[in-house]
Amino acid sequence: MKDSYDAVIIGAGVIGTATAFELAKKGWKTLSIDRNGEAGHGSTSGSCAIIRVHYSTLEGTEFAYEGFHYWRDWADYLEFADERGLIDYHNVGCLVMKTEANGYLQSHTNNCDEIGIPYEHWDSDQIKAHIPAIDLNTFSPAKRMDDPAFGKNTGSKIDGGIFFPTAGYVSDPALSSHNLQRAAENKGAEFLFNRTVVEILQPDSRVKGVKLADGQEIYAPVVINVGGPASAQINAMAGVLDDMNIKTRALRQEVVHVPQPEDMFADGVGMVVSDSDISCYMRPEKGGHILIGSEDPPCDDHTWVEDDTDYNREFTDQWQTQALRYAQRVPTVGVPSRLKGVVDLYDVSDDWIPIYDKSQLPGFYMACGSSGNQYKNAPIAGKLMAELVEYCENGNDQDSEPLQFKLPYLNRNFNTGFYSRKRVINEESSFSVLG
Repeated sequence: MKDSYDAVIIGAGVIGTATAFELAKKGWKTLSIDRNGEAGHGSTSGSCAIIRVHYSTLEGTEFAYEGFHYWRDWADYLEFADERGLIDYHNVGCLVMKTEANGYLQSHTNNCDEIGIPYEHWDSDQIKAHIPAIDLNTFSPAKRMDDPAFGKNTGSKIDGGIFFPTAGYVSDPALSSHNLQRAAENKGAEFLFNRTVVEILQPDSRVKGVKLADGQEIYAPVVINVGGPASAQINAMAGVLDDMNIKTRALRQEVVHVPQPEDMFADGVGMVVSDSDISCYMRPEKGGHILIGSEDPPCDDHTWVEDDTDYNREFTDQWQTQALRYAQRVPTVGVPSRLKGVVDLYDVSDDWIPIYDKSQLPGFYMACGSSGNQYKNAPIAGKLMAELVEYCENGNDQDSEPLQFKLPYLNRNFNTGFYSRKRVINEESSFSVLG
């Protein structure tokens, strides 16, 4: 390891490793630093790793559909074979229930029509043909299990949904980061694990590099914060919070793993399902399980965490609430006494849309606020960050004239100001994990 680089990247999760890969392809000498022992062993390892294309904003939809193509063509994208093997992307599709809460998906399908994303309208008979175990009674609004009205249907039924065929999931998100690490190293990138950044060096009001907990200083004119749930602390360390209209915080989340009922899916394979009537999403999980996550309804406690190394890692009654919510939809789902799943942190921005931007400190960049709905966008987010860094380092002003970034697969120009730290709260956001 040298003591100077073109760029230091803080964080080796899926977006951090993608950024290292994209900069390395441009000839940058990068060093990625992560306090964990391996790439992807932070919040990326706790990701549900769902690849989907439906978002509430046109820009979010564009970005997600662009990102889908990289997962579909993963080996071609990496141009390198990891000794651990490559991730499996399961393109099983995603069914989203039409509900009043999501506007019956009208804005989502409008976005898809604008971009050319395929989708299918399924009526209730088609939904039941694919998911025989399903109960289409409605239960909204979502409630906690101790609510006296929990489990009581409203007397109406879900009468349809939208099926998106260009969607699926990755069963080993940590491996995707390792794949990207190896691809980046093949292009000349370097990685340093089990080390913690404690200071952003900035003499003369310009980034010079970073200082590690052991006192070592590593020099670079560019530092990129991809620190996941630690992003707010790193931004504070750099002193760049003052001009950020959008900020980030760490949010505790629980994800449930339960056995998949034998009668659940007609094809035995399953699909991703998003259901705002019960405020849960679901996907198949290896080992004959399904994974159940929350879509963050108002009734659920939001546990914000100041120190991303010090929080409750044990399951709470939120686990049972999510499991029982899904049992409303699929009554044959069992709730075992042994709780399995994931407790981890999301890195969440004020409007649940990420920040991919420069900062007020020259040379300091950020890719943060990305948890919950950006795993799927990691490859294209890495490309955007590499282009944005070069754009700014070449003397352009991202704040007044944002980079117009060409989405390679879609051949569409994307205004990167959409992800600015200075933006106003985007009222088109779902203000949830759905983005």
